[in-house]
Amino acid sequence: MKKSLLFLLFGLMAIVLMACGGGDDDASGDAEETAVVGDDIEDATEITLWTFVGQHMDLYSDAAERWNEENPDKPIKLNAETYPFEQMHNNLLLAVQSGQGGPDIADIEIGQFSNFLQGDVQLEPMNEYVEPVLENAVSSRFENYAQDGNYYGLPTHVGATVMYYNTEIMDEAGVDIDSITTWDDFVAAGEQVVANTDSVMWNVGTEDWLMDMWPMISQQGSDAFDENGEVILDNETNVATLQFLQDAIYENEIAELTPGGMNQSEEFYGYFSEGGSASILAPLWYMGRFLDNMPDLEGKIAIRPLPTWEEGGDRSAGMGGTGTVVTKQSENTELAKEFLAYAKLSEEGNIALWTELGFDPPRWDTWESEEVRADNKYYQYFGDGIFDMLLEVREEINPLNFTANTPDIISEYHTNVTQNVLRTDSQTPEEALKAAADVVRDQQAE
Repeated sequence: MKKSLLFLLFGLMAIVLMACGGGDDDASGDAEETAVVGDDIEDATEITLWTFVGQHMDLYSDAAERWNEENPDKPIKLNAETYPFEQMHNNLLLAVQSGQGGPDIADIEIGQFSNFLQGDVQLEPMNEYVEPVLENAVSSRFENYAQDGNYYGLPTHVGATVMYYNTEIMDEAGVDIDSITTWDDFVAAGEQVVANTDSVMWNVGTEDWLMDMWPMISQQGSDAFDENGEVILDNETNVATLQFLQDAIYENEIAELTPGGMNQSEEFYGYFSEGGSASILAPLWYMGRFLDNMPDLEGKIAIRPLPTWEEGGDRSAGMGGTGTVVTKQSENTELAKEFLAYAKLSEEGNIALWTELGFDPPRWDTWESEEVRADNKYYQYFGDGIFDMLLEVREEINPLNFTANTPDIISEYHTNVTQNVLRTDSQTPEEALKAAADVVRDQQAE
């Protein structure tokens, strides 16, 4: 309740600030980017859409154009707007709580989604569209946006977490990357890299729970919360995993702290481009970071599954994401739901997630389609085996457990746990995780 009230206050403040600035009187304020499709079609029904990712506008605009071509009897005028992350989520929460001022369709970031599932949910269930495709999709990604048997959000990608290896460094070290199947193998390979090259094997981040600790515990079936929302951050599996990260730096000495704190920093991009380390743990959508920030590594990066914690263990985890919803405020509910399903659930829509955005589509039955396998900039950079690998691990991706306190877990991990365990080596993993878990438990009890 406290967190919902806080979001409400942020939203009210945003409206006050916009009013003072002479902005529009709707909850969204001035959009950073606007795309309109179908405004030249007579009697087209207007569908409004909010997103916080400018890149997503291409996906929705393309879908609207195809929709209007294929559905001349029910055309739409898509009015899509992009806003800053915090502003959009705060204003959307205010809109659904107040019952006015919201869009027909909205993107909601995965970590924010639980805030929109509190109390009387003001989102439209999408079950009639989701359930028929689940058997051909990575169903765990839909569970992230579900509650009480209802699927409210449609995922934008699988976010399959993988290892990216610099093959030049690995070859110099004398390591066959296909021989790395377990984390023990990974450590052994790292010792060869350190002994035979000027690089370390890996980097451990201190400001990106999403690309270190979280995927590594998820692939073991663990999380920060259990399915009932109880804090389990300090359980045995998580303690052992953090111990592995600490040991990688201070005992095995195959890793060092990530420059810039995370592998999405300018400092890290330069470091990795220059051969500072041999591998990156990141979701498949990180491919775009290579193309945009490390172009000189084209042809030198190979993608493989995560090492397992035991023989036969899970080799991936689904990280990051956006769930797209239809709000109950929509005056054209059925049309909005039908269009959203067309854009993100149809076979054509899933193919577009790859061809337009470079994302791994939730529907695995599209992964062998001609369009997905057609040559493009990602295959040219990384090689042809991307979706063959994904087909191998598609059933090894667990759902994540989100609560209104997920941001508190992340904050504790970044500010206290990584500082005391990884940066200063002043606390044991057990001590640090117990202290962080207790802080969040106290916050839940308030």
